[in-house]
Amino acid sequence: MSTHEVFTDRLQAGVLLLPTMVVSLLFLYYPTVRAIGLSFYQASLARGDVFVGLENYRRLAGSTEYLRSVLLSVLFATCVVVGVMAVALCVSFLIHEIEVGKGLYLVAVIWPYALPPAVAGLVFLFIAHPNIGIFTSYIEALGIDVNWFSNGPQAFVVVLVAAVWKQIGYNVIFMTAALGNVPESLTETAELDGVSRTQRLLRVYVPIISPTLVFLVIMNTIYGFFGTFAMVDLMTKGGPAGATNILIYDLYRTAFQFYEFGFASAKSVVLFVAVGLLMYGQFRLSDRYAYYGG
Repeated sequence: MSTHEVFTDRLQAGVLLLPTMVVSLLFLYYPTVRAIGLSFYQASLARGDVFVGLENYRRLAGSTEYLRSVLLSVLFATCVVVGVMAVALCVSFLIHEIEVGKGLYLVAVIWPYALPPAVAGLVFLFIAHPNIGIFTSYIEALGIDVNWFSNGPQAFVVVLVAAVWKQIGYNVIFMTAALGNVPESLTETAELDGVSRTQRLLRVYVPIISPTLVFLVIMNTIYGFFGTFAMVDLMTKGGPAGATNILIYDLYRTAFQFYEFGFASAKSVVLFVAVGLLMYGQFRLSDRYAYYGG
């Protein structure tokens, strides 16, 4: 493979990179450094900043409420990843198999992803509202009393379903593209050998598109931890009784409802480190199980 420099002038390359570097410094690196520094202070609007060392982290380690929020977030993110991947893989496979109207089916599946998170949360709120939801009467006809405003497990499930519904379109885009790159000869060979459609999906297609699946697992994990704030805020506000108080919403409440900025910064640092370690583990696993050809 030939290699050549697109920009031979380093000054020109630096000028072109400058906007990206400035934006990254202002909105990514500076807030990160600021949050780490603030986590060592007891910071509030009224009393100013007081250096307290590791006190915020000791407080976190001894908080049963925070530990509950951590476990809740891990469970929520795991369910989001599994739910999104399973549904999106099935939908992508069905779209890949049909011959007519593929574009229409893709649009129908992808449109929830095009909605802003707040709008998606409002849409799902009216879909599943205990009193005026358009699907509520059908669910209650099955003998289920829909009242997730006061029932914690129901609230968790409703927010989880909304989060999965919002993210399916993003996964279908990548999975459909990956399935489109599978050699047609493999499909024809599998059909001649009498391989069922389910076996063809699991034993032929999934190993070939495994790099795409690994990428999506990582993106969905980040989404499960960081990307569902708007839905929790609009649908349950962390309740009832903390049943949907995942880490990102708990962090928001600490900072902007209780105005404990130092404590909230310590929570953000812990969340950042935990998700970073999780990403590192997933990258190591992807090297072992993903098939990159060759």
